[in-house]
Amino acid sequence: MREAVIVEGVRTPIGKNNGLLSGIRAEELAAKPLREVVRRAGISPELVEDVIMGCVDQVGEQASNIARMALLIADYPIEVPGTTIDRQCGSSQQAIHFAAQAIISGDMDIVVAAGVESMSRVPMWSNRIGVTPNEVLTSKYEIISQGLSAERIAEKWEISRQEMDEYSLKSHQKAINARNEGRFDKEIMPVEVYLPDGTKTVVTQDEGPREKTSLKKLSLLKPSFKEDGKITAGSSSQISDGAAAVLLMSREKAVELGLKPRFRIIGRSVIGADPTLMLTGVIPATKKVLKKAGLSIQDIDIFEVSEAFASVPLAWLKEFSVDTDKLNPNGGAISLGHPLGESGTRLMITMMNELERTGGRYGLQTMCEANGMANATIIERLT
Repeated sequence: MREAVIVEGVRTPIGKNNGLLSGIRAEELAAKPLREVVRRAGISPELVEDVIMGCVDQVGEQASNIARMALLIADYPIEVPGTTIDRQCGSSQQAIHFAAQAIISGDMDIVVAAGVESMSRVPMWSNRIGVTPNEVLTSKYEIISQGLSAERIAEKWEISRQEMDEYSLKSHQKAINARNEGRFDKEIMPVEVYLPDGTKTVVTQDEGPREKTSLKKLSLLKPSFKEDGKITAGSSSQISDGAAAVLLMSREKAVELGLKPRFRIIGRSVIGADPTLMLTGVIPATKKVLKKAGLSIQDIDIFEVSEAFASVPLAWLKEFSVDTDKLNPNGGAISLGHPLGESGTRLMITMMNELERTGGRYGLQTMCEANGMANATIIERLT
């Protein structure tokens, strides 16, 4: 059976809302890791058979198939096609799945899976302006905001405000420690930007982690979604800008090109879940992908579980009871940020580098998604 392997992965730094990356058009931001990922691998972009890019708010600069526009900006030949997909926050993780499926089926040998979201330039829900939930849908399901879903998850799994504040603080501490130790240096490409005064600077680090936050500061934040709620801005993922790309190949093609595969994809799952609770799909998706890969939860060395809100990984943790040091060891969306369409590839790239740093064998990534869905992926380190 053919295998889909990962040869390379790279991402931009993650910029804060209206931060250092906000002056870059979304298509140009997406083009940067597309250009860099093939450069790092040492292959010509003409060998790429497709670019599959995740992007959630496909409007404005992110409309009209941003994958195709970005690859042309990145100087890929005109013969290389591109497509843009939306599986909400798991969009670029799904891009990895589609790329792997194309390779395993024999349709293609080399595919780039990528993701982008410039939330500063294309605000969240821009593609839903003026649209209310369909009455046929709301007659069948209670449709609420993700923040209220996160509140209900906290209630169902009996997660306290203090637990979520403590988790959020830990996310920042992990991210700052990882940054200070240089753990992100390999995966982040420097990005040159113009400042408001016209001068140039080079961005090499994520803007999101807050060194001065504390449990006391987090505890003073007001609830964001309901008056007596537990979820605050501090326990929610950050609005951010970023782009990432992952280069996948068949193992045979990698060997033919003299490239050393870093990982192989050994399990993929995608599930639907309760559209009201919405963000709990990471739990059944994890169970499904473990079963498909023939592994147990104890076999996994690193877990990347999306930090849409602190209640999501905490509920997941209560279901699986894994070593907390294995969960999001370098922080997550609460500290690093969450450019919606980019996050799936970002989690994958960070997990790859952490497995290589620690010598772990298996990594499991899972993303919760709006309207009640989730993806999960298991990779195995080969080098």
